[in-house]
Amino acid sequence: MRFVWAVVAFVLATVLIGAGIAQRTIFKGPSEQRMELTVDQPTPYVLVDARVLRANPGLQTLIVRGQGDIFVAYGRTDDMVAWLSDTAYDHVSLTKAQKPKTERVAAAQPPAEGGETSGRSPVGSDLWLDSFADQDALVANLQLTEGNSVLIARDGIEPAPADILVSWALDTRTPWAGPLMATGGLLLAIGIVLYILGIRHQRRGRGPRRKGPGPLPETQPISVPEQREIERGDRSGAQDAPGPQGVSGAQRIAHTARRGALALPALVLTGLLATGCTADSWPQPDAASPTPTASPTVVAPENQKQPVVSEKQGQRIVGEIASTLTRADDELDADLAETRLDGAALAGRQTEYTLRERIEGRDTPLVSPLGKVKILLPEATESWPRTVLALTVAEDDETKPPVMLTMTQTDPWANYRVTAMGDMPASGAFPKVAPAWLGTTRVPAESAFLSLAPAELSGAYSDYVDAGDKSEFAGLFDDMAAEFAQSVRDSRAAVVKKAADAGAAKTSKAEFAMTPSDYEPMSLATLDSGAVVAVSVIDTQTVKPTTSDAVIRFGGDEPAKALTGVKEAAKGYITRWGIQLFFAVPAQGSNQQIRLLAYHQDLMNVEVIK
Repeated sequence: MRFVWAVVAFVLATVLIGAGIAQRTIFKGPSEQRMELTVDQPTPYVLVDARVLRANPGLQTLIVRGQGDIFVAYGRTDDMVAWLSDTAYDHVSLTKAQKPKTERVAAAQPPAEGGETSGRSPVGSDLWLDSFADQDALVANLQLTEGNSVLIARDGIEPAPADILVSWALDTRTPWAGPLMATGGLLLAIGIVLYILGIRHQRRGRGPRRKGPGPLPETQPISVPEQREIERGDRSGAQDAPGPQGVSGAQRIAHTARRGALALPALVLTGLLATGCTADSWPQPDAASPTPTASPTVVAPENQKQPVVSEKQGQRIVGEIASTLTRADDELDADLAETRLDGAALAGRQTEYTLRERIEGRDTPLVSPLGKVKILLPEATESWPRTVLALTVAEDDETKPPVMLTMTQTDPWANYRVTAMGDMPASGAFPKVAPAWLGTTRVPAESAFLSLAPAELSGAYSDYVDAGDKSEFAGLFDDMAAEFAQSVRDSRAAVVKKAADAGAAKTSKAEFAMTPSDYEPMSLATLDSGAVVAVSVIDTQTVKPTTSDAVIRFGGDEPAKALTGVKEAAKGYITRWGIQLFFAVPAQGSNQQIRLLAYHQDLMNVEVIK
């Protein structure tokens, strides 16, 4: 019976091992599927629709070959079409038969720089969700979703590479190959053991068999050998005496060795089969799902547009802005700063660069985005201009106050530029806003759905600073806004006291006024139907003589001397500070106050009165 079970084990082992090997060889199939994209006489730009890359499931690998620089970017299809609207380009899409086709698309509007193509390099645009660059050959692993496309180019002038291949990794895992071969190896070892036991049992059953004794012969006298012969016979017989089972000790050792020699290959084969398989030859248990963190439910409005930037894209843009400003600050390069600043933020920095060039040792701090974007609130829209609000923090220094900023992209070909920027005090609390993946909407300047329209906010706060508690808007603002307003009043009082201490109180007078700037407010909606509003105001200080004989001398006012180029003014002078302010404005009908979130003040200019 042992032989029968051994044969069964051998057969099963052969089937299982063969099935496992077959899964890893003849039945495994190709590891990837490919699609070549043909572009005859390519333009400087090739736009590949997401449907092409999603023609097959799995990770999308884009391979582009060609001599020289190669640039690949992906982003929202609508954004890329807008970027290419002033130039001709090749569009790769799919037919109904799921075959790639290429069409030449003409410029939808006159080129920005004349000619058939704009000659504009796609490298460095803030519009892309991500981009890649390489020489001669480029491989990009993508996971494009519906609504996105890939742009392939060089420098915007040379024709784009025409050797384009898309491949998809196929699932070639064989999770049962390993268990099948391991089980087969185990059965093979069991079969060998059963076979050995069967042979052993058979041999034991065939022990020495003697015939029964026949008729006894007549009794004869027995001769007794001498004693020494008997002793010699005993000694020689003892050397050849069989064991208990009729097998000598040497024979038993030989049998044991043979059994080990037969079982060892099976054990070795089982080990090789078990260890020679890769991880995809074994079942992989699903990773434990992370426990979701409780968060407020956010319902996207009907027909909600896509946010203009993603979290990763926003972090990259803010990082590039910070890097550019650091370089501009080191070199006092106003033109470089202008590539990333606009509005009140740019005007203040331009003045500061001038002062640093003319005043030795001046080191007034300049506000810049910090390293990490903690909160990103992009506008959800398909049109331009586009606005993004960000709160940035320092990863390596918790003592630095967070920096809040708004940045705007004026058209598809422009990069984002910061329009307002301010430090957020430690006691400040950011309002609840939509997640970055959802985005938000811009609130109109004349909106009646807020406790105070954004267009009226800078004027109301200016009046509160000038009039204090007598202002009709005094009750609208919170304690932080009141503290900052008082700090402005205290600085004005210090100017008056300084003039009095110098004995100029009777020969000169100082007047102060805060007014809204010419820059439009920037407002983005929050989750509580309110808005974060960025505005800027101008705080003006006018110093004039009170008599015709008096002359206003700048004295120790180094910025005034540096900006005017004179040391005194017969009719006085005007100093203007620009203040950038961020407010959280509640919804109409709310009993909450308008909260000051962040602020920053820059010297804008000094003007001699003519």
